[in-house]
Amino acid sequence: MNHFNIEGRKVIVTGGTRGCGHAIAEGFLEAGCEVVIIGSSKKAYTVPEEFRQRGYKCHGVRADLGIAEEVDRAFGEAMERLQGELDVLINNAAIQYRCRADEVPLEEIRRLIDTNLIAVYLMTQKATKAMMPRGHGRVINISSMLAFFGGVGVAPYSACKGGVLQLTKSFSNDCGKYGITYNCVAPGYMDTDMIAAIKNDPVRTAKVLSRVPSGRFGLPEDLKGACLFLASDAAAYVSGVFLNVDGGYFAMS
Repeated sequence: MNHFNIEGRKVIVTGGTRGCGHAIAEGFLEAGCEVVIIGSSKKAYTVPEEFRQRGYKCHGVRADLGIAEEVDRAFGEAMERLQGELDVLINNAAIQYRCRADEVPLEEIRRLIDTNLIAVYLMTQKATKAMMPRGHGRVINISSMLAFFGGVGVAPYSACKGGVLQLTKSFSNDCGKYGITYNCVAPGYMDTDMIAAIKNDPVRTAKVLSRVPSGRFGLPEDLKGACLFLASDAAAYVSGVFLNVDGGYFAMS
């Protein structure tokens, strides 16, 4: 038996239309899974269509996960696409707002918390309820190194990612007995639009890369292996962990 084989499993990936989420969704499709991508733009329909043209089994649901009612609808529609079965949930969707900590407007704090933390909580609750009767499931939350580091100019984002880490541990503590594992993947400085401000600044780029033993920014594709492992039977006894995918940055801090 191949403990790494996840062919045929049914997966939901939030924020799967671009960047890291797109790569994660692609990884599961390449592994033979059926995937529902939840996204906030019309790409929630065009991206799955592109995957279907490549021969993969992929569906799309468009929703604003910063609105609780939209989370309910999106999860319900995703489960319909998957015929009521769910093996893996990837909570990847997140938004950013860059501003000095003491100047962030209240509405932006709330917007980030609603999307980056509350939506993760609600999706995890719903996935847990769906997985419990089957006695098996995997929840993988995409957190960040900023769950430990405050970062610069990203206070609400950092606070949310710290919350995602603790949320993951709490679900593992409370619901692991139902055969479900809950884990965090923490990307480092990944080459996506999230770090455009850093890449456009040669000084900051040099400073960041000087602390990355691998000597480069991460690629979205670098997250595939970590997520596929945590979704597989090879990780059946792995729960409540925080797995860095950062080229060694965390170890150098």
